[in-house]
Parts: sequence; C-alpha cells; structure tokens
Amino acid sequence: MSDTPEHRKVVIIGSGPAGYTAGLYTSRALLEPLLFLGPTVGGQLTITTDVENYPGFADGVTGPEMVDIFRKQAERFGTTCLADTVESVDLSVRPFVVKAETTTVTCDTLIIATGADAKYLDLDSVHRLKNKGVSACATCDGFFFRDQRLAVVGGGDSAVEEATFLTRFATEVVLIHRRDELRASKIMAKRALENEKITMAWDTTVSEALGDEKLTGLRLKNLKTGEEREEEFGGLFMGIGHVPNTAFLGDQLAKDEAGYLLTKPGWTATEIPGVFACGDAADSYYRQAVTAAGTGCAAAIEAERWLEEQAG
Repeated sequence: MSDTPEHRKVVIIGSGPAGYTAGLYTSRALLEPLLFLGPTVGGQLTITTDVENYPGFADGVTGPEMVDIFRKQAERFGTTCLADTVESVDLSVRPFVVKAETTTVTCDTLIIATGADAKYLDLDSVHRLKNKGVSACATCDGFFFRDQRLAVVGGGDSAVEEATFLTRFATEVVLIHRRDELRASKIMAKRALENEKITMAWDTTVSEALGDEKLTGLRLKNLKTGEEREEEFGGLFMGIGHVPNTAFLGDQLAKDEAGYLLTKPGWTATEIPGVFACGDAADSYYRQAVTAAGTGCAAAIEAERWLEEQAG
C-alpha cells in the first residue's frame, strides 16, 4: 500500500442503480469518479430475476443484465470501478479518507450509495427458494404471481403494505404473524383486517418453505398449540423490514433509528458538507431501482456544484 493514498475529487461507494447513476453523471462532468463495487455488485438487482417496471425496457430485463448495462454506461464516460469493499471512512478530516480491503484513497466529495438488504427468515429452505417463489418486494414481483394464493410474513406496516398490494393480483393473501395482533399503525391494520382478500394466521411462524425448483407451499407452526400444518402457496413475501448498509460509517453521520442515512429535506446532502447519500441507504419508503437512480443523479449534481463552490 502506497504511503500517499490516491486522491479523487469524487468517490462513490456502492454499485446499484444509485451508485452507477452517480458515476455516470460525475464522469460526464469530467470529475473522474472512483466507484467501489462493494461485496454485492449491483446490490439487490443481482437477486432480481425480471425487471419490468424500469422505463426504457419495453420487454423487460433481468436484474444482472441491467446492472451490466449500468456499469458499461458509467465506465464509458470515465467512471473507474474498483472491485473492493469499503471497510471504514474518516469524515473528520479533509480530504476524506476511504479505507477499503485492499486500498486507501482520499476524496473531496463522497457519495454513499450502499443500499439496503431485505431481511429474510433465517431458514435454509427460504434462502434456497429466493426468486423461485420467495421474494422481499411485492411492488417488484407481485405482477408475476397473478391468480395465486400468497403468504406474507410480518406484522408491521411493511408487511401490511405488502399484503395489501398483493391483493391486486392474488386470489388470497395470508398474513403470517407470530403474535395475536398487528404491530402496524392503526389505520394500516384496519385496512388489512377489513380486506376480504387478506386472511390472518395469528400466533404462527414458518417452519419450512416447501418445493424443489420453486415454492409450492409452507409448513406453518402455531406457537400456542405447537401444531404444525402444511398449506399450498404460490409465493412467499418477506415483510420483516430491511437493513441499510450503513454500519461501516459508525456514528459519523446522522441516521434514523433503523440506520437509514438522514439528508437535508429535498436533497441528498448530509450534515457534513461534501458528503451525499442516495439510493436505498437513505430511502426506507420507495426502495425502487428507478427512484434510487434518480437520487444518484441528484447526488452527482449536488456534488459537482459543491465542488464548483469550493473552487470559486
């Protein structure tokens, strides 16, 4: 490792839609950004089979194909993509210091686009059937489960929102919750309980996801009686939240109670001048590829203008 770290005007951490879009815009502004790909290149898109709700792809595209297109476009204009994972940053000094597994760099501006990972039930059968009937995004995948009986795990607002959305496509949605009442807000809970397509499975957990090539059903356990039963389902959706990939920042930037980065209202700028946050690392509400790309664009433009102000 060199004694004098490489310096860049812009460093981007994360290789999902937000990160690549930030790379595209900053490289077109001739800022020669360095983008750290991270441990999961492409983020959640890499585990998404078909993307049909991103503008410009009339016939749809697979998640990995979209990631490859994003990367090629960003690199075409001068983004340097580095296959390394950032372990820590020091935002108390200028230029900022970014330490990765194999290298250390400094930068004038930092764009954080590290995304968030959906929480899945910690069952081998569930992990094995990801994208084979098991999903963590009703908005992304609900369309593919038309006229099927579906299950949603969880009892908070996320689970209720997923279940309610899925009633557009499903014959029935069973909301599986380990307690005997929902944790969701009163208005959300009321909507679910009054929806004729939603059935509640109280005091229940999933013991196993059934199926070989794709999900065919679930083994459910009643926590009060200990009784187990098997039921047929065409899909299982996680509604137990997401974990933003922001732990490596420590307490250097403001976060909400779930760990999402806080930015100035209407902007991607954080409380530290020159540091910007975009995509799912700062968005617990939309969590879509297209909205992540939009905030990646915003972060790039804000970073460019911030650099101009410092130079002027």
